[in-house]
Amino acid sequence: MKKLFLLLAMAGFSIVVHAQNKGNLFIIGGGNRSDDLMKQMLNTSDLKAKDYIIVLPMASEIPDSGYKTLSLQLKKLDQHPIRNFNFNKHDVNDKSWIDSLAGAKLIYILGGDQSRFMKSVLNTPIYTAIHKAYKNGSTIAGTSAGAAVMSKYMITGKQLLDTVYKETFNKLWDHNIEFSEGLGLLQNTIIDQHFLKRNRYNRLISALAAHPDLVCVGIDEGTAIIVHGHQATVAGESQVIRLANLKALHHTDKGLLKFDQAAFGIFTAGDLIDIKP
Repeated sequence: MKKLFLLLAMAGFSIVVHAQNKGNLFIIGGGNRSDDLMKQMLNTSDLKAKDYIIVLPMASEIPDSGYKTLSLQLKKLDQHPIRNFNFNKHDVNDKSWIDSLAGAKLIYILGGDQSRFMKSVLNTPIYTAIHKAYKNGSTIAGTSAGAAVMSKYMITGKQLLDTVYKETFNKLWDHNIEFSEGLGLLQNTIIDQHFLKRNRYNRLISALAAHPDLVCVGIDEGTAIIVHGHQATVAGESQVIRLANLKALHHTDKGLLKFDQAAFGIFTAGDLIDIKP
């Protein structure tokens, strides 16, 4: 093998090795977090004696209450330390906090407003610390807005061609969906949340039309996907929708979307889904 690499290098070939992240993503679609679902998250995290959990509440309008509710639930199920790192009220350059974040075995991102969270995190040491933790084997979890931020192309919820916010899109128009930069833990999969509860099919179809080479996943409330590598396992009480492989995408002169076909799947607890990490 070493001789082959040497010969390729001598021949002028560039060799790039992509190291897979060792960690997991536990992405919850919002709504009720059952104790069973939280047990699965803790089991996925595989916490050892000296490990700890950090909660990032910056998406929430009520970060202290959100942390308290989650903390009380987790303390019923597990005895590992839980820390509340609200960087909206703390220096993002505090090395002790950043090092602690990078060393956390489980990082949990609360729900709320995904754009608010990324405003606090993007281009800061927080972003780097989360990626470091994930690369080294930690589990990064999130619910609702904390699910949306997992993607590189993060759905903000706004329609570009309609100034009135709606929880679900009522149009299938070209260039109507707004994205902003998320955490990028999933470079090639777009996540939408509260999916069946809020009937967000039009929004996910719009996302796939905007990025037809990516995979789009809609996660319902009380439900999660557990991502490791190129596969995700469904957990929880409802369903997950997968859209991909869009064919023959076009739009009319008026901007109405149309295409011939796309892969469409509905999955429940225990099912495996192929994704693009």
